[in-house]
Amino acid sequence: MTGIVDAASAFHTPTFMQARDAGDTETDEALMLAWQAGDASAFDRIYARHRGGVFRYLLRHCRDRATAEELHQDVWLKLIAARARFDAAARFTSWLYSVARNRMIDHWRRNPAQRLVSLDDDGDGRGIGELLEDSDPAGNPLGAATLLQESALLVEALEALPAAQRDAFLLHVEGGLAVGEIAALTSTPAETVKSRLRYAYKRLRASLGDPA
Repeated sequence: MTGIVDAASAFHTPTFMQARDAGDTETDEALMLAWQAGDASAFDRIYARHRGGVFRYLLRHCRDRATAEELHQDVWLKLIAARARFDAAARFTSWLYSVARNRMIDHWRRNPAQRLVSLDDDGDGRGIGELLEDSDPAGNPLGAATLLQESALLVEALEALPAAQRDAFLLHVEGGLAVGEIAALTSTPAETVKSRLRYAYKRLRASLGDPA
């Protein structure tokens, strides 16, 4: 139980919801271009914006802080090595979380003794196309703020989700990715992504005592 409580300390406001400095209006894509042109401070700003979300994404999947820290460092080293190949027409966060997700999958493949799960596994999500509730959390990531409180209960609820639902939820909330972006990143139909998000939200709310 101690590990779960400790892990809860890493839960903060999602990266894409964190306030920026009043004068910081540049997009991630603009900062990437500046970094490609030699502005090292642009990378510092990108890292400050996204380090928390990427770390939490990895931690919630691997469930071990030391491993998450190692993977987190690897993700940023890969990004540094590949910065010249970034296409400004693409959304930076989609690219960043694609790197993080691929690194997580590589880790599982290389360490079969650790919990190896498929990020396509929906657990017992039978009837995946069923509309579970009238509201659509997939259309409003900011509405997820109430689900991201620093609590051991929420960490436990996240760990209990099937891997595919947890992955979609984290990409949506930590990465701020839209349904279509998650679908493209995971090579999954958009309707399946929507269903995974709805199942995830429903299960998390139920675990937290909110039947809505």
